[in-house]
Amino acid sequence: MDQTRSDKHPTGLYVLFTTEMWERFSYYGMRALLVYYMIKSIFLPENTPHVFGYAAVKHALEWVFGPLSTQALSSQIYGLYTGFVYLAPIFGGTIADRWLGQRKAVIVGGILMAIAEFMLMKQSLFFPALLLLIVGNGFFKPNISTQVGGLYAPGDHRRDRAFSIFYVGINVGATLSPLIAGTLGENLEPYGRWGFFSAGVGMILGIIAYLWGQKHLAPDNVMRQAASAEKKIITPLTPDDWKKIGALIVLCLLNIPFWSVYEQQGNTLALWVDSNTNRMIFGHEMPATWYQSFNAIMIVAFTPLILAFWRWQEKRKKEPTSLAKMAIGCLLLGASFLVLLPEARTVAAGGKATLWSITLCTAIFTVGELYLSPVGLSLVTKLAPPRMVSMMMGMWFLASFFGNYFCGYIGTYWEKMSHENFFLLLMALSCGAGLCMFAVLKPLKHAIGHGHEETVDV
Repeated sequence: MDQTRSDKHPTGLYVLFTTEMWERFSYYGMRALLVYYMIKSIFLPENTPHVFGYAAVKHALEWVFGPLSTQALSSQIYGLYTGFVYLAPIFGGTIADRWLGQRKAVIVGGILMAIAEFMLMKQSLFFPALLLLIVGNGFFKPNISTQVGGLYAPGDHRRDRAFSIFYVGINVGATLSPLIAGTLGENLEPYGRWGFFSAGVGMILGIIAYLWGQKHLAPDNVMRQAASAEKKIITPLTPDDWKKIGALIVLCLLNIPFWSVYEQQGNTLALWVDSNTNRMIFGHEMPATWYQSFNAIMIVAFTPLILAFWRWQEKRKKEPTSLAKMAIGCLLLGASFLVLLPEARTVAAGGKATLWSITLCTAIFTVGELYLSPVGLSLVTKLAPPRMVSMMMGMWFLASFFGNYFCGYIGTYWEKMSHENFFLLLMALSCGAGLCMFAVLKPLKHAIGHGHEETVDV
């Protein structure tokens, strides 16, 4: 059956959906607790002598940035960890492209991350566990995403929709994890331990799902090479290939401000919800970690609506190009912080922010995320030369590396600036990136809008 003529997606997409769902359950369960875990538990004076590597890490960061409060130090470590999580895929993608293959890389990465989550249950192993999570994610992240693209032939119209469906899988896991791992981590002693345990269990379930569904996946790069009777010949990159790579590099740079602002939801926005927001619902206080589910719940709910809206636009030949969608996403992210500006004034006057305001803010930047992130993943699989697609996917995540690190660095100003000015800073960074994307739309379209196998809607 010609897949390009059917709207039905292959079974392999749902295998990858389930695997990624559990991996994201693991990651976001851990992330929901991370900043709170540092500030409220392991970085307390009585606990730091028992945390392996704490003194060395603190000394190194203070040597560069000067004295750091517990919140500033936690923000820096949050940024470094989440940043390196997205740097490692460059190396994991390269190893998979050249030697290991995407399937084995996913299995290796999943096992390493499961081990690391269980290591986090012991406070003294905090930093070694973070390192192992980074390495494991480096193998897992780029190679699960590229396998989605491998299910579809060049020109298959279902590819963009497939990445949006895959993105729902990410956020089903991200929805459940703060509710389960966050609640266990907050409410069972010692703080965090059982939340990390549930995250490790989630990762194991993801590995099981992936191993079960192997027969439904497309052959990876190493498998295709082994099946070929011809000797492998590495052809040089063509001028069109270099144009595509150049376009991806430009887009990576423009994505950095987006991720540095967006990732504040696990850093300074988590502190805003914990300390400055009235979380009472029907007489009960909502656990602060539950906020980490808001974005994910909205992604699951909004994705069908966004896809239907794009189809409506497509029928009228008014659907924005991929790059235009990404620019719109940046502008929406920036606009979302307008909601928090009056709340910041209320907090400065001694009051509390309302829960609806952070909910509305999250709803707006969630729509922005849907316009940028899955569209970008799909674009990489279209533009990247086939023999280096995992490496290029890793390079795409390089923007998230810098964005997440700058998220941590920007977060060090949370206690130095008024909250109102802090939110204005976030708005300016994201809107500036969106305007830059609109500025380079025509040059990029001219550079890569012709001369390749499938239409690349830039």
